[in-house]
Amino acid sequence: MTIRSGLALALAVATFAGTVAPAAAQNNTVGGALIGGTAGALIGGAATGTAGGVAAGAIIGGTTGAIIGNQQDRNRAYYFWGNDGRCYLRQSNGAVVRVSRGNC
Repeated sequence: MTIRSGLALALAVATFAGTVAPAAAQNNTVGGALIGGTAGALIGGAATGTAGGVAAGAIIGGTTGAIIGNQQDRNRAYYFWGNDGRCYLRQSNGAVVRVSRGNC
């Protein structure tokens, strides 16, 4: 059991060490799947003590992490208030246009 725990800990450290300083353009879906899969494998292994528990935890955690990471990848509209009290939208090409106050 201690060998398995040590290997799981080494895998967790290796996985989390790569996510300390994410790049600005990093794909959050892949990162979420890796972190979720590792966490799920650790929890599944600790809860059951079997390889099947590790596998099930990795699959469930990886899927959940990918779903959560994918939600962070969505492009969000960047509405904001200007100093003049008007509502603006920053478009994907960098242009800023005035929009209805109901959007802010």
